[in-house]
Amino acid sequence: MSTSMMPSRPGYFARHIFFCLNERDNGQACCAQHGAQAAFEHCKALVKQAGLAGPGQVRVNKAGCLDRCAAGPVAVVYPEGTWYSYIDNSDIEEIVESHLKNGKVVERLLVPAELGR
Repeated sequence: MSTSMMPSRPGYFARHIFFCLNERDNGQACCAQHGAQAAFEHCKALVKQAGLAGPGQVRVNKAGCLDRCAAGPVAVVYPEGTWYSYIDNSDIEEIVESHLKNGKVVERLLVPAELGR
């Protein structure tokens, strides 16, 4: 894992990736409508298979609404605060390999700063 993006005093986990799994019942667009649960599960399995899971490494987390619906589905990696939008499993695989494993941001999947709700 690249040290260039790591905090100077790492916490229990070096990185967290949060997946918005919010589901709206009022018909508004939400990440749950775009396969967010499956993406979360795929990411969690990949992180575990790669030996990246656990203390000092990566934690894959569920989240409620992250308020970036216009870019959905979304995930965010901390401590960097890097926001991603993804389409399919290959995008999740690229995030895991490039960012979570090697510390390199996947530029093509970044959410534009102005996209919110």
